[in-house]
Amino acid sequence: MTDPALVTGVRRAIAALATVAVLALAGVAAIWSVRPPAAHDAGPTGFSARRAFQQVEAIATRPHPVGSAAQGEVHDHLVSVLRGLGLSPEVQDTVSVEGGALSSSAGGIGLAHVRNVVTVVPGTASTGRIFLVAHTDSVQTGPGANDDAAGVSSILEIARALTSGPRLRNDVVLVLTDGEEACLCGAKAFVDQNPLAKDGGIVVNLEARGSSGPAIMFETATDNRALIDVYAHAPHPVGTSFAVEIYRLLPNDTDFTAFREAGFTGLNSAYIDGAAVYHAPTDLPSSMDLDSLQHHGDNALAVTRDLGGRDLSTLKSSDDATYFPAPGLLVRYPGELVGPLAGLALIAVIAFGWLARRRGLTTGRKLAGGFAITLVPIVVAPVLAQVFWLVLKLIRPEYGAMPIDPYRPQWYRLGVLALTAAVLFAWYAWSHRIRRAGPVALAVAGLGWLAVLGIALATAMPGGSYLGAVPALTGAVAGIVALLTRGWWSALAIAAGGAVAVIVLLPTVIMLFPALGMPMAGVGAFLAVLLGLALLPVIELLHPIAAGQRGLAALSAVRRGAVPALAALLATVVCAAVGLSVDRFDAAHPSLTHLMYALDADNNTAQWLSKEPKVQHWTSQYVSGNPRQVNATLPAFGPEEMRTGTAQPADLPAPKLTLESDTRSGDSRVLKLRLQPQRPVRFATLHVAAGVTVTAATIGGREVSPTVKPDGPWGFGFVFHGPPADGIEVTLTVKTTGPVKFRAMDGSDGLTTLPGFHPRPAGVGILGSHSSELLAVAKTYTL
Repeated sequence: MTDPALVTGVRRAIAALATVAVLALAGVAAIWSVRPPAAHDAGPTGFSARRAFQQVEAIATRPHPVGSAAQGEVHDHLVSVLRGLGLSPEVQDTVSVEGGALSSSAGGIGLAHVRNVVTVVPGTASTGRIFLVAHTDSVQTGPGANDDAAGVSSILEIARALTSGPRLRNDVVLVLTDGEEACLCGAKAFVDQNPLAKDGGIVVNLEARGSSGPAIMFETATDNRALIDVYAHAPHPVGTSFAVEIYRLLPNDTDFTAFREAGFTGLNSAYIDGAAVYHAPTDLPSSMDLDSLQHHGDNALAVTRDLGGRDLSTLKSSDDATYFPAPGLLVRYPGELVGPLAGLALIAVIAFGWLARRRGLTTGRKLAGGFAITLVPIVVAPVLAQVFWLVLKLIRPEYGAMPIDPYRPQWYRLGVLALTAAVLFAWYAWSHRIRRAGPVALAVAGLGWLAVLGIALATAMPGGSYLGAVPALTGAVAGIVALLTRGWWSALAIAAGGAVAVIVLLPTVIMLFPALGMPMAGVGAFLAVLLGLALLPVIELLHPIAAGQRGLAALSAVRRGAVPALAALLATVVCAAVGLSVDRFDAAHPSLTHLMYALDADNNTAQWLSKEPKVQHWTSQYVSGNPRQVNATLPAFGPEEMRTGTAQPADLPAPKLTLESDTRSGDSRVLKLRLQPQRPVRFATLHVAAGVTVTAATIGGREVSPTVKPDGPWGFGFVFHGPPADGIEVTLTVKTTGPVKFRAMDGSDGLTTLPGFHPRPAGVGILGSHSSELLAVAKTYTL
């Protein structure tokens, strides 16, 4: 005679294996949905990453910041390539004010002398303009192969494809901007001064903040639903409205900011994994993943062609879409459904709990207890993820200087996921032991917290509400079906609910890890916990604790239940160990150090400065002590704190400030000045003493707002990138009749030529920072 318990156990095991298989397939599909396509040659009218990469190699030969001779060579190359395609590029040569907040740390207003390369691929009967935008300049510390030669080369390849095929209906304007890294000044110059920008249009901006990964569409203008419908038909659409919501809260800017603030609509895309090379000397063509470049170009070309054939005057919407990637498509629905869907999810979870209680599978007390104790993994897992990263930094202090991620963070990300699994399994075993809930109550509670999150996000961040609402709704419906059916139908319902949760949440986990980096590993752990809560019914199938056991049998089951938690904890340790083993610093993957030099020409004293959070071994030969503000002598750095050390004065000329005219009227003076560096520099700055009110200012022919709050002893100021050789004309109206004190400073490269500098050994590199390797000279003038 067959033992019924044995039959039940076999069926349970088969159901568990089948469910795991379904979820594994869902996981593979979810990962595939955010993978870039393989680089390929799509023929003369398609996008080829290999062809585009030839332009990357031509552009990213060396650093080429705005105003540099190297940047002039890049401009010449771009003009030549575009002319070779039969186009008529023009160079917009002008002075522009900053297009974002990038210069705020420089103590005032940002300006630059920029040279944008602009051309039009004319349409046959244009109903509006499509603007393809990427920036041509790099930071001073790296050649910018990914940021943003990738975007520029993609646009050149798209231009080649467009001119090789039938003409589009609408005009396509190629805008290759200058000065993005310095102050977004090129984009600002285009939208403010170029006639092509007069009537607005649709912007497709291409960026990169790493070297690999999918090209994620991470930012849009408001009321994006119509554009999201267009983007959804791209070959490989990867994006999430949650990313748009997060980016709107961050202080980050790209060229897209200037266009968006000028009333343009559009899409902003970037690939962001491999961020250790961001702005660094290692941002070389050899670091680029051609699959990411292919993804960039494929989507941008498809979107351009789609928009190029439409009547753009009808492409309007009055709300934002909610969207997320799924295998083979971009799931999307109108913003007006966000609230109802979140409410429906909560109702479905309540119905699931009511039905479970009515069937005697749980009680109201257990449901309340389950809801309370489910907070444990929600809180504990993110906290332990942050502790995990802190421990890694203690073992390898150089990680503290990495701006976003280590060079090879994959094993650490897996470690965070394993740690999250350990927390979930341990909590699940513990919850059974204390008997305050039970498996059904915990399943309802897990979905309940997802529904609550959906409601909260529907109010605060509507584009992210789907993260809670969709898994909660499908999970609750699956739970109801499982309670109303038996056998395989019940297991199938559980598997289907879990599969939806995996498809919705796993891609977001994958995208957020590189977006926020290991320093914010807790966010990835939080989302992984949400996925775990959605899979609680599946965990019950897998977990070796049988419901209804009592006494020694229950205790033995709980002990067996600790096995998955211990296995996951062991996996965490293994992942950390492997990560530390494979992610070692060497010449190709150096530790990142920050150092700059400042000479005070007033008294011929010099100092080394570093903004490293913890001084590294190489940097310790120059600086020491606690960080302190340096704005008394270097107002261009605002409130930024740095470590300092005494340096040998170098024979360097200070910038010259000349008073060309002084017109007095009542209690005001109109000062016409000329600020002229006496050596090749990247930028020059000028600040006025805090006690003097500046009521009007014109710099390099551009009127600017003088409403800048005093910072320490200095008030109004500006930084001018790429200053002309004959200097910068400055006209200030000041409310005073007495002398006015100014602090002038300029900055250049050339740190390695200074007395007392010791070359970095192999394995020690340069942090990708706007102040890395800076050589600054400052002088005070009283006029």
